Amino acid sequence: MTLAAAERFLAWLQIEQGRAAKTIEAYRRDLRDYEEWLSQRRKTSQTAGSADIEAFVTHLRKHGKAPRSVARQFAAVRMLHKYLVAEGERNDDPADLVDGVKVPSGLPKPLQEDEVERLIASITGDDSFARRDRALVEFLYATGARISEACGMSLGDLDMDDSLVRLLGKGDKERIVPFGRRAHEALGDWLDEGGRGMRVPKRWKTRDHADAVFLGVHGTRLSRQAAFHIVRKYAHLAGIKAEVSPHTLRHSCATHMLVHGADLRIVQELLGHASVSTTQIYTKVDDELLVSVYRESHPRAVRR
Repeated sequence: MTLAAAERFLAWLQIEQGRAAKTIEAYRRDLRDYEEWLSQRRKTSQTAGSADIEAFVTHLRKHGKAPRSVARQFAAVRMLHKYLVAEGERNDDPADLVDGVKVPSGLPKPLQEDEVERLIASITGDDSFARRDRALVEFLYATGARISEACGMSLGDLDMDDSLVRLLGKGDKERIVPFGRRAHEALGDWLDEGGRGMRVPKRWKTRDHADAVFLGVHGTRLSRQAAFHIVRKYAHLAGIKAEVSPHTLRHSCATHMLVHGADLRIVQELLGHASVSTTQIYTKVDDELLVSVYRESHPRAVRR
């Protein structure tokens, strides 16, 4: 794995998965150890097999690594190999065949509903950038779209009459997703002359930029990195202390729908999950949120 490939993977973790900066640095150290160990065996992450990964795990254990540290490093290796397959850099996933390493699965950390309201309320003003940012945040929360799906969206994908959007997800799978009144209003303001029209350049660089729903400063398609910083900026302005990314809004959309009684299969279709088991993790978040709200609000449970 070249350094460039490693950094692309880490950038994907941060932007698409919303991982915190400290987590990214931990993964960077773990993958550096993995690559250095592979180099001693004259292998790379593109040529490593299941036996190499099993030997690496054994190596970590023999050197006194705590079980939790071993699990974390294996998680980094496993995610790297899944990424290489998804990006077409490998045809197989050797980590998928490795057993015996229990990796603790962390629950998604959604915002509370009032935090989402504060986040959106922090986007003030009526200039083109404020309109774009408001539309982006409302859209992400309304649809649970991945940031790559939102940034890759084109004007022809939007049906403003019926408040529907066509999203292109993982594996180039298309799905039709509805969005509500607030998102519709925000998108309408952005698509007006005072919004997107103000960002249209004198000459488009490519047809792809001309078709983009969300535009950046120079009239080009909004990048995932720029969208990530937009969401983080307003989370800071809203006084939200937790790490917030576009993926946090995806988690929040799913969790809040389940809290309000949405069917699990409907949420699965909305998010574009291939398996309902992926969506089921949000039911655990739902239970955790229920307990948290109970302890904070019930008069006989509130801690003095």
